[in-house]
Amino acid sequence: MKGLLGKKLGMTNVFDDKGNSISVTVIEAGPCPITAIKTKERDGYDALQVGFGQKPERVINKPLRGQFAKAGVKPAELLGEFEGFEIGSYKLGDVISVDKVFVVGDKVSVTGTSKGKGFQGVVKRHHFGGGPVTHGQSDKLRAPGSVGSSSYPSRSFKGLRMAGRMGGKRSTIKNLKVVRLIPDSNLILVEGSVPGPTNGYVQIWK
Repeated sequence: MKGLLGKKLGMTNVFDDKGNSISVTVIEAGPCPITAIKTKERDGYDALQVGFGQKPERVINKPLRGQFAKAGVKPAELLGEFEGFEIGSYKLGDVISVDKVFVVGDKVSVTGTSKGKGFQGVVKRHHFGGGPVTHGQSDKLRAPGSVGSSSYPSRSFKGLRMAGRMGGKRSTIKNLKVVRLIPDSNLILVEGSVPGPTNGYVQIWK
């Protein structure tokens, strides 16, 4: 699966050839330098490890510092591996840009860390309908209701939908259409929304 690392810049609207307005997410994808090459003989699989962003060298441990020095690239903020590339066509330090991986019309998946919402109730977290607003009910409108089963089995089942911490998890949105590429600015516009906040890191892969 070919792909790139990137950063979500936000959402906007663009018009297609028929004049329809399309909601898109703008992602800064790459350029991603190759920091390591995985081979089947040495690692058991073929893949390219690429980096994105920059990180101060003083906060990087010694093994990673040596890896970046060997590749001849600056320390990267984020690292990721992608299969599907022709390994023999690349060498350490080569830079992969967005127009070398994607074309307009491609279907891609985007993986990121969803926004952390903190502790939330069942109405927000699981879309419960809430209780009735009449018939003597006064303070249980957003309550979950019964979570047990009377005298039997006298316990709450494991996995029951309840209030708790929401978001902040790794999430993937699939089958997003590439609407537009802007190679000069390393931008890719995909239809719909992607996980995470503005300036959050994402992986885009076919």
